[in-house]
Amino acid sequence: MKIRIKDNSIRFRLTQSEVAELGKNGIISSYTEFPNQTFTYAIERTEEDALSAAFSENRMVLRMPAPMVHEWVSSDRVGFDGQSGKIKILIEKDFVCLDNTLEDQSDNYPNPNAKC
Repeated sequence: MKIRIKDNSIRFRLTQSEVAELGKNGIISSYTEFPNQTFTYAIERTEEDALSAAFSENRMVLRMPAPMVHEWVSSDRVGFDGQSGKIKILIEKDFVCLDNTLEDQSDNYPNPNAKC
């Protein structure tokens, strides 16, 4: 799972196996270990009606409504966007890059722009 944060905007990108795990378990998380503390970021399936985000105790959580999770896992839909207070949220499936990159992309979704 990748996150990109710029000002009041958060973008989450998930691979195929991460989307499947979210659908199966209702949660997916990752972390970054800083020298004195760990930053955790997660996506949790919820019974709420809209995407929301929270940050507490070095943990950022995106809450995604269960119907959105179900649709996302079972369709070709690329993603969802929303607003949580001042925070703009975007969650997307991670596609294979069209340019050369050293990053392992074996679990990314096929890029629809790669077809002629």
